Amino acid sequence: MLKKLSIFIFLLTISLVQAQNDKMEKGNKKYKSLAFIEAQGIYLKLVEDGYASAEILAKLGDTYYFNDDLTKAQEWYEKLFTSYEETVNSEYFFRYAQSLKSVNKYSESDRLMAKFNTFKGFDIRSKMYSDEPNYLEMIELQSGRFIIENSANINSVASDFGPAFYKSNKQVVFATARDTGSLVRQRHTWNKQSFLQLFTADVDESGMLSNPKRMSNEINTKYHESTPVFTTDGMTMYFTRNNYDNGIYGKDKEGTNKLKIFRSYKKKGKWTLPVSLPFNNDEYSVAHPALSPDEKKLYFSSDMPGSVGFDIDGKLTMSDIWETDLLEDGTFSEPRNLKNINTAGRETFPFVSNSNVIYFASSGHQGLGGLDVFSSSINSDGYPGEVINIGKPINTPYDDFSFIVNDDTKIGYFSSNRPGGTGNDDMYRCIQIEDLRKPCEVLLTGTATDKNTGEPVKGATVIVTDVNSTMKLEELETSGDGNYTFKIECGMQYLLRVEKEDYTTDEKFLKTPNESGSIDVPLEMEHALISLVDGDDIGPLLDIKQIYFDFDRFNIRSDAEYELAKIKAFMELYPQTRVAIRSHTDSRAPDAYNMILSDNRAQSTRNWLVSKGIEASRITAKGLGETKLLNECSNDVICSKKEHQLNRRSEFIVSGIDKFKDCD
Repeated sequence: MLKKLSIFIFLLTISLVQAQNDKMEKGNKKYKSLAFIEAQGIYLKLVEDGYASAEILAKLGDTYYFNDDLTKAQEWYEKLFTSYEETVNSEYFFRYAQSLKSVNKYSESDRLMAKFNTFKGFDIRSKMYSDEPNYLEMIELQSGRFIIENSANINSVASDFGPAFYKSNKQVVFATARDTGSLVRQRHTWNKQSFLQLFTADVDESGMLSNPKRMSNEINTKYHESTPVFTTDGMTMYFTRNNYDNGIYGKDKEGTNKLKIFRSYKKKGKWTLPVSLPFNNDEYSVAHPALSPDEKKLYFSSDMPGSVGFDIDGKLTMSDIWETDLLEDGTFSEPRNLKNINTAGRETFPFVSNSNVIYFASSGHQGLGGLDVFSSSINSDGYPGEVINIGKPINTPYDDFSFIVNDDTKIGYFSSNRPGGTGNDDMYRCIQIEDLRKPCEVLLTGTATDKNTGEPVKGATVIVTDVNSTMKLEELETSGDGNYTFKIECGMQYLLRVEKEDYTTDEKFLKTPNESGSIDVPLEMEHALISLVDGDDIGPLLDIKQIYFDFDRFNIRSDAEYELAKIKAFMELYPQTRVAIRSHTDSRAPDAYNMILSDNRAQSTRNWLVSKGIEASRITAKGLGETKLLNECSNDVICSKKEHQLNRRSEFIVSGIDKFKDCD
């Protein structure tokens, strides 16, 4: 009976383990096919059953991370790092850091990025963190340049995003997952929302949107359509659609349907049958088209081969911004990767304004969390220049993307999943009230510290003065961490001064660079009055190096004179104090001889100070021989010359401090 019971338990254990493995395999299959909502349920059940392994916690976090729910992703990544930080794949340091921004934990996010930087020396994301440790302050420099308003009258409870100007900016075309009233409601496994359709909305003079209408069936299908762009004459349209062409639903080798860009022409008031662009491919996505102002270039987002973006195992390659030339015969050049703005993170949703500024969303550049909107002016060589985070209120710790703007009216739109909206992703109207770049500014930061202890000095006054006019421009007090921050002009000369009662003043001359950026200038201060009590050895307090003597000698060496000068200066500053000199020898002579030698050294030291003007009555001198050795080098112990020299020293014991304080 016992044998049968043992066999039953063994078989039951195998059955439970196999069932658990089946769940894990099923979850992984859903994960690889990007059906994250279904995968979530499986992984959550595994955790509930007590199988919270590093792999499961990581993938649970991913199911939220790749659905842009960074707050939830942060919760699972936190569990992952609490138990498995030492073994976590380095990519998760970046994902967790990004997720922490969604809950405003920027300090912890920076800590993880600093560690990520040690793993990813080749990764531009880590390089950007090293190059821009003050990225939050730099974002503040660009903030406040827009006012925004939720386009609540056209947003739905589902996702609404990807606006594009149409019909001379009198309409906007956007993607929406709203219920269209169809009897057959197709839903996508990624997020369980209805498939996206393209709608138009009317635009009034103030940029308010109204009257949303579904576009025709020539464009919309039963699958996804989104992110269009139109030529200025409104006769050509590029847009994103699932890999669904001529009624055929295409898949990659692993069975995943990718995205493609299609082109359609307007003829006799109707859109022609959309045609897939030649650089589309079943094995990767091509999406979110944008046109240059002269309509000679098409920009888009893709994870095609050659992309800088990547994931841990290559299964989820991140998208980059690409460009291709539109040739006169309607064909396209070979796509080119805009490597100077792409990162190992995700770059997507490009838009190019009439002033030739490219805007795009990125999770790889330094931002507030999730996707942030960035801009870059396209240079005369055709390539984007410096990348700038366009700041708040466009950007938040959530996903902010699909930004467009009319340079003439200063009215634009963007999408965000920030709290307080109507649905999942909402569209927002924005009005630009200030150019993205202020007059050239430099962010000046630094920390005031105690020179002797290295501790930060709180409440010190830091002053910025114009060197040429000697005019005081700004001043502030250092924070509890001793930090200070100023915004100053480029190409200028300044004098930076820090001061505080009972401290010495430190000044630094600086010349700011000719381009916007940041510089860090540390400031050091010392206590102007030394805190002493009777019986202290003032040697360490005055940073006096040991007064050493040559073997069997009591003359003052030249290197000792510099140190004794500090004692002299101290006694001159504090005329009520007295100093007792104590001289010590090593053990390499008879005890009585060493006592005499040390006394001669003490007297020699005293005589030097008296010769420099210190009253003899304020100085006593005594030799202690080898009675106070600092190490084990006593009689008959073999030691090195260096070890013996440590014992040949002088001490300076102060007294009369109380009288000085009374006098003060």
